[in-house]
Amino acid sequence: MAIRDDFEVVAGQVRVVLQRFALGLLVLAAFIAMLVGKADTVLVENARVLALDLASPALEAIARPVAAANRAIVDLKEFASLREENARLREENSRLLTWQTAARRLENENDRLRDLSQFREGPEASFITSRIVGDSVSAYVRGALLNVGRKAGVTTGQAVVTGEGLAGRVAEVGENSARVLFVTDVNSRLPVLVERTRERAILVGDNSPQLRLNLLQGVAGVQRGDRIVTSGDGGSFPVGIPIGEVVQSGEGHIRIRPFADFSRLEFVRVVNYGVTGLVIANPPAPPSVPAGQKVR
Repeated sequence: MAIRDDFEVVAGQVRVVLQRFALGLLVLAAFIAMLVGKADTVLVENARVLALDLASPALEAIARPVAAANRAIVDLKEFASLREENARLREENSRLLTWQTAARRLENENDRLRDLSQFREGPEASFITSRIVGDSVSAYVRGALLNVGRKAGVTTGQAVVTGEGLAGRVAEVGENSARVLFVTDVNSRLPVLVERTRERAILVGDNSPQLRLNLLQGVAGVQRGDRIVTSGDGGSFPVGIPIGEVVQSGEGHIRIRPFADFSRLEFVRVVNYGVTGLVIANPPAPPSVPAGQKVR
């Protein structure tokens, strides 16, 4: 008992001495370390490497559970996002199935109506993909130059379309080139339909990014977001080629934003829909009649 009391007294005295001279001892230890480092750099380097070697396993052992915890947190977040994505996809799939059912019903109804009316499909469209090699965009002209012409089967009046919709029509044709008149050109006039209401109108370009719609009747039925398609009047284009949508509707003025992005046009399709009324560049010559024979 007495020995333990003596030990506690000595320990208390040592603790008091250490607390009193702790700063000085730390400064002395740092000074000694600097001297040793200056005197023998190899020894210090070896000591540092040894310390790193001894600490690496401990640090690795500590890092493994931390990394595992981080991976678990990431997996939980991905699992939560996957659940949300799965719910969204299920909802979207349900909507698509509803639309698929409606489309099949309309397709069947359309087939029956075609059978009743003895409807005949028009000729299949053929097209030529062409690159735009020159712009004719200025304050007075909206058009482009294509690298295909009469040799490739291009004729005046054919439709020029993009993946989004009608861009214009072929205005002039050479042997190996053709000039396109965009729908935004001031000289462009197209007979069109408002797809929802089936109202007929004339689509007019005015050299601006948007088009002007001149209705043949009132404007009350046209709403913002209505799609504008070709009407087929005049035999220029078939019915239903998309052109643009209504972005501004008011009394006396209706503005249309074309689907085709004219600022990024690089490739277009020159389409021959086989519609009667298109201008033929090289009409076939009439058959020759032998002399003295009358033409019936």
